[in-house]
Amino acid sequence: MQLTGFHHLTAVTADAPRNHDFYTRTLGLRLVKKTVNQDDVSAYHLFYADGKASPGTDITFFDWPVGRERRGTHSIVRTGMRVAEEASLGWWAERFDELKVSHSAVVTRDGRATLDFEDFEGQRLSLVVDETKGEANPWEHSPVPAQHQIRGLGPITMSVPTLQPTDVVVTKVMNMRRVREYKGAGEGKAAVTHVYQMGADPSTGSGQVGPAAELHVLIEPDARPAGSGAGGVHHVAFRTPNVDQFEAWAERLVKLGMRSSGPVNRYYFQSLYFREPNGILFEIATDGPGFAADEPMDSLGQRLALPPFLEPRRAAIEAGLKPLATGS
Repeated sequence: MQLTGFHHLTAVTADAPRNHDFYTRTLGLRLVKKTVNQDDVSAYHLFYADGKASPGTDITFFDWPVGRERRGTHSIVRTGMRVAEEASLGWWAERFDELKVSHSAVVTRDGRATLDFEDFEGQRLSLVVDETKGEANPWEHSPVPAQHQIRGLGPITMSVPTLQPTDVVVTKVMNMRRVREYKGAGEGKAAVTHVYQMGADPSTGSGQVGPAAELHVLIEPDARPAGSGAGGVHHVAFRTPNVDQFEAWAERLVKLGMRSSGPVNRYYFQSLYFREPNGILFEIATDGPGFAADEPMDSLGQRLALPPFLEPRRAAIEAGLKPLATGS
């Protein structure tokens, strides 16, 4: 039983209209679902993805009126976004200069050309060249040319003070493989990052390879604990292809004594939440049924979508939300 990569990553914003502008107009992602946090309907839950709303391409945001994140360990510290080739990084660097987006120079990290940047709230992001190319589903209405568009998530980097407790859960519970390590991803150049691969062992001729299926664990023993807030990450979700395997994961967590939420029906996918030993929230989510469950694919994200159990409260929920942009 193997996880097949990242499903989505959920972060926090305190400014939904500006967030919508940045991720759709600056980064050129598609708003594929405009809905609310099902546990807090006063907050938007916005999903940005590729042209087909593919699992593994979603970065999502809860809109909460909170202060900025305090950076530190026990947290997810950088979200990778894959592009096809190094030439795209030059194009993006020029775009970021033009739009006054904070970014670094292009560097080589873990053998891949990488361009670090931040959104307006300090959300730490990277464009990473995906040597495997992978599937691409460009959005035809994106302001970004198809050849330079973001293709999906990965790698995701989390910071912990000690490796061993996290390593046990990632390898023994989640069946990932530790494949290598490298230096230079943290505040100190000596900090070591361990790379874990999801999917079946590619040496057998099957399974994912490359950043779409890599969790990077940065060891920072002297860093202070992070404090949640805007610009921070709430959780990361990992893919499982169907309900049968999802149920098997739920049973596995029970059998191994891992505390979890138990299965949660999010309507667009099934979810299972638990924390790894250093306190970072993980989710396992199914690929389906997907965001076209209640909207046509060609008009995703154009209206407020609510799962059936919230539909009777639509008028009150809509009244409590601010417009994202003209016509939103």
